[in-house]
Amino acid sequence: MSESTSLPLPLAELPESLHRFADPKAPGPARLMAAKGLVPIKGGDLVTLMVQLAADPDAGIASAADATLTGLPENVLRAAAEAAIPGAILEALARKFIDREPLLEALVMNHNTPDAAIIVVARSASDHLCEVIATNQQRLLNQPVIVEALYKNRNMRMSTADRLVELCARNGVELTGIPSFAEHVAAITGQLIPEPTDEPLPGDLIFQEALAADADDPDAIVREVNPLLDEQEEKVADKFKPLSFQIKAMTKSEKLRLAVIGDAAARALLVRDTNKGIAMAAMSSPKMTEKEATNIACSREVGADVLRYIGTRRKWLQSYELKMALIFNPKTPVGISMAFVSHLRINDLRTLAKSRSVAQPLKTLARQRVEVLEKAGRG
Repeated sequence: MSESTSLPLPLAELPESLHRFADPKAPGPARLMAAKGLVPIKGGDLVTLMVQLAADPDAGIASAADATLTGLPENVLRAAAEAAIPGAILEALARKFIDREPLLEALVMNHNTPDAAIIVVARSASDHLCEVIATNQQRLLNQPVIVEALYKNRNMRMSTADRLVELCARNGVELTGIPSFAEHVAAITGQLIPEPTDEPLPGDLIFQEALAADADDPDAIVREVNPLLDEQEEKVADKFKPLSFQIKAMTKSEKLRLAVIGDAAARALLVRDTNKGIAMAAMSSPKMTEKEATNIACSREVGADVLRYIGTRRKWLQSYELKMALIFNPKTPVGISMAFVSHLRINDLRTLAKSRSVAQPLKTLARQRVEVLEKAGRG
């Protein structure tokens, strides 16, 4: 592996005093002593050297340097995190010490810390750290990916999410990584956006309670089918009724963000929202699975736009069950359903031809398809 791809910094960008220890061509014993911290180097230079050697091609040196770096006193690491040392070193510190909040706070507040490091921290930062990152508006506007990372972080307050969306909209910055961004902007337009506070607002706590009640369970909606009447009834599973009530009390912007960061139970409820924007935000979540999509395709409580969306997602359409669900759902646009009739097995075609809930063109096409298959001896 070349130096440019294995080490945080090219040798020429390191302080000259470190060259004799950091140069991969230098004698191994001297570099190993340096990796163990047995050389007269202190402060930011010591941290820089350990980060550099922890990525050394020599596994023994890299392991020793990593152990030394891990064992450095907190005050030494924090001083380095606050210093004007190379950005690549600061980024490496952020990635290594992602669970040390005081150190991360120093890194976040250091203007020399590169945006890539802030993005890494923003994805999993605590409530407090999210608030610290959110104060640097200029950095956020220059790098809206940081805002997107914060928005998707379940620890960030809902009020802060609204404030950052408003900030971006006011400055003409579009958050392309959030499909429902335009809907969120519209939802808060004209509203009074609260100023930052030391403690979460009541609405923030309610939103966090909803997240806590959420679960990665696609069966939040249970379905009871009456085959004699060709009908079905849907209801919320008992264990998800509290979440259902919480969602009903949410504002539109809260529902939109929950659609993005919530788990399967929240999506199962939100996709049935009467507001098309909220339903589509839940449906287009990158966390949406084929199993969820199949459950939703069976629902007669979702809108035609949701069913049309499902019917155009190639990654899900390998599923026979999903195509069946779309075809037999009377709310699926006929153009979508008819495209899948030729995929049905003959027994399912016969059932479709007799269905009392689907559109007549579908039944006619199913009968024609059965006749073709029977004549071909495939019945």
